[in-house]
This record gives sequence, structure tokens and C-alpha cells, in this order.
Amino acid sequence: MSQKEWIEKDYYAVLGVDKSASAADIKKAYRKLAQKHHPDANQGDAKAEEKFKEVSAAYDVLSDEKTKEEYDRIRQMVAAGGFRSAGPGGGAGFGGFGGGGQRVRIEDVGDIFGGSASFGDLFGDLFGSSGGGAASGFGRARGADLETETTLSFEEALEGVQVELHIQERGGQPRTIKARIPAGVTDGARIKLAGKGSPGPGGGPAGDLYVKVRVRPHKVFGRKNKDLTLALPVTFAEAALGAQIDVPTLNGGPVKLKIPAGTSSGRTFRVRGKGVPSGKDKGDLLVTVQVTVPEKPNREVRNLIERLAELDDESPRAALEEMIEGRGTSDG
Repeated sequence: MSQKEWIEKDYYAVLGVDKSASAADIKKAYRKLAQKHHPDANQGDAKAEEKFKEVSAAYDVLSDEKTKEEYDRIRQMVAAGGFRSAGPGGGAGFGGFGGGGQRVRIEDVGDIFGGSASFGDLFGDLFGSSGGGAASGFGRARGADLETETTLSFEEALEGVQVELHIQERGGQPRTIKARIPAGVTDGARIKLAGKGSPGPGGGPAGDLYVKVRVRPHKVFGRKNKDLTLALPVTFAEAALGAQIDVPTLNGGPVKLKIPAGTSSGRTFRVRGKGVPSGKDKGDLLVTVQVTVPEKPNREVRNLIERLAELDDESPRAALEEMIEGRGTSDG
């Protein structure tokens, strides 16, 4: 992301935490806000989507110790006096240090913050002009955008996770960066990490990094937007007579599901609140019943099935046969 945003945004305030907050407190605050403003929970709400992006950007900075330290230095400078124009012919500078409005030259910024090279990019974002010294990157060409992929487990995609991305620069050395993948990401999603691409030539601003997300399928559960799906095998007797069945959930123990008598194979039941975390609530678990038939029934079971066939003389295909013969109703 552009360091210009670091001057304008108080990421601690965005997450609602104190500057002395621990990494665990920052993560807890992020997860709460990310669920509240997640696009899946606020479909069509542009403000919620923008807030979700802002919260994610704040967490990307504050969850990384090195980036957080650099951000804190910039915010300290902002709090000390902020930025101002130095007047005609004087170039851009800072005002307000020491209460006397002393102008600090851009060339001196590296000395004030221990020679941090990132400030060249910072001023390049702000003023977009050419200059010398520490500001030699002003107005220079932007670095190239890069692309990479990451693969997540089914659970990681639902809950969000921090990953290490291994980037191969074009004609340069490989490097590794940490990135936060937001909760609820779907297979095939493409995430933009602003300013994480190739550095610009001659100190120009970096390009962006695009991360394509792959999600490994779960052995039991599927996903449909914010709902989870499950195919539940039941016996013929359970479907015909009705039953209370234990249904597994993704995170937590099984729940009871009442299968009414006469349930047909393919019927879907909804278990509330057992789906994908989304905002204050969760999606649902969609349970589709699959009636199983014994492949090799023993003698006694076979006799019972034959007896049932004799007693049940009503054909389930009667309505279909009538339609084919033109006696039933049709859409035509």
C-alpha cells in the first residue's frame, strides 16, 4: 500500500485499539471488524466493503512487526507537526517541530529516522516532483506489478490466515513477504497487495502484487457462498419411517437433525448458524439426504424387501407415464 496512506490513516483508530495493544489484541480486533463488515454479510453495501478494505489494510500494517515499527515512526512525525509547504522556491517540508515552526528539509528526513530508505517513496507519493538527495525518487517510473499464488486449506479460507509469499523478481533475487488473506476468501479469488510489487527504477514507487488464491476442497463439506453443504447418507428405513440423526459440523460437535417420515433422496434441510462465519452471524449448513440401498442384502433383508414390493403396488412412475401418454398436465 502507498505510504501516503500512512500519513492520512490512523490504523490504531481504524481497529479501535490502543497504540500499546499486543499482537493478540490487534488480531482479535481485526477478526471482529472483518466479520462485521465482510462483503458476504453486507451484499451491495459499498460503505461496508470500503470499511472491510480499510480494516484489512490496517491489519496488514499492524500485524507485521517491521512494518508496524516503520508506520509508528511516520505517525510520530505527523503528530509532531505534520506536513506543509515551505513557501516559494523552498520546496516541500515539515512544519511545527519543537513548537517553533522550523522547516525540515526533505534531504534531512533520512537522518532524522536513521536513514530509512522508504521515505524517498513516501515523498514521491506525496509530491510527485523531481529533486535531489533523499528525494531523488520523485516522479520516477513505477515498478512492475507481480503475480503469485497461494494455496489454503478449506478451514484457512473460511477463517482467514497470514501466509508467506515467495516472490521471484523479474531478473532479480527471490524474496519472501507476509500477507494477510481475509476471512471468507473463495477459490480463484485475486487479491491486490498495493506497493508489494517490484521496486521502481531509481527509487520510484513500487508496483503492486496480485495473489491468486487456491482453496483445497474439504473431504466432507462443500461451500455455496456463505453456506456450507453436506451430503448425508441415510438408510431406507430412516427415510421411510423418520429418524433423529447426528449431523457433523465443521467446527464443533454434531447436531441433531430430524428426518421426517417419507423423506425422499435429494431433499435438503437447513441447519441454522452452522455455515461460514459472516459478519455478526454465520451462514447455514445445507444437508442433502442421500438414501442408501444395500448392495449385497443378506437373505433375511432380501425377503423383507420382496415382501415390501408385494405390499406396495403403487408405482412411483405413474404420473410420469400419464404425461408421456398425454393424459397428464404439461407446460406446453
